[in-house]
Amino acid sequence: MTSGILDYESDAILQLMSMAEEDWTEQELKDALQRAIMLEVSTIAPYATALWSITDPDASQPVRHTIHEIILDEMYHFGLVCNMLTSIGGTVVLTDPLTVPKYPGALPGGVNPGLTVYLGGLTRDSAQLFSDIEKPENPLAFAADGNTIGAFYQRIANVFPKFADLLTGQRQVTSSPGPNRRITAMNTIDDVLNAIHVIQSQGEGTTASPEDPFPSAPGELAHYYAFKEIAVGKKLVFDDRTRKWEFTGADVPLPDTSPVARVPKGGWPRAGDPNSPDQPTAKLLDAFNQQYSDMLRALEKAWSDDPSAIGGAIGLMFQMRDTAQQITVVKLPADPRSTYGPEWLLV
Repeated sequence: MTSGILDYESDAILQLMSMAEEDWTEQELKDALQRAIMLEVSTIAPYATALWSITDPDASQPVRHTIHEIILDEMYHFGLVCNMLTSIGGTVVLTDPLTVPKYPGALPGGVNPGLTVYLGGLTRDSAQLFSDIEKPENPLAFAADGNTIGAFYQRIANVFPKFADLLTGQRQVTSSPGPNRRITAMNTIDDVLNAIHVIQSQGEGTTASPEDPFPSAPGELAHYYAFKEIAVGKKLVFDDRTRKWEFTGADVPLPDTSPVARVPKGGWPRAGDPNSPDQPTAKLLDAFNQQYSDMLRALEKAWSDDPSAIGGAIGLMFQMRDTAQQITVVKLPADPRSTYGPEWLLV
């Protein structure tokens, strides 16, 4: 096994990317898919924390709708990659303490080096971070080189056909986290390559357009451009004069939000700190961490031996949302201009 493949804070992806494709073995492919699963999981906490900081109750509010749809896409991508791994005999690992995302910190495996991913409320700055997470090596083109998420998926796509004979279609979960997002079984190499193309396109767009070619609704942008609109505060439009896409369209106002502070590494100190939570708030934080941990265990079980466990995982996600929305309105004792945010800790 590649050194440190389960260690979230290792440079395992950089190790895999530095290997010649012809040197990849079955184990390297399984390691890469496990690492891709960790990447998909790593984006959900920061995106969801920002979403749940929105206090505007209108679910159709454009920015709220955009972030919600992107989270559903990430869950969809997660399911597709889990099916890739189990279909070739691998095991999805989500609850080993080494595999769980650490915030604030880098993305797992050293991908997109230089980014510090944190948990906090929705702001222009956090939207810029999310755009940077999704950024291709060259906007309006797939990242064929470099250390971006898209480049990593491209390497998997290049190598996978060599191991197509391993695909069995066994231990698969087929469900739908949202409209037009059917998690399908990986029975053939075409299933795999089509799924990777969807993951790349929804995150980065294509060489010809910033639009998601597999949208749940017409006109949706790929994640990078959708987050960039929120960060810049302007819609992305095609300028007929310059023949370029530019962020010069209509304003993109932020919805009303709770001012969720950045969650410290390891969570909020439970004692001896000016921002230690009181007992009711600590209970909410602990409840969220328990729900999150149970959700990861349910997902792990779904891809292990009980596909029906996916239903329990989805129910826990709704519980997490409700608990988080209670947390994000509680003011910090030492800074009443800010509020708490969920910690996303494995317990």
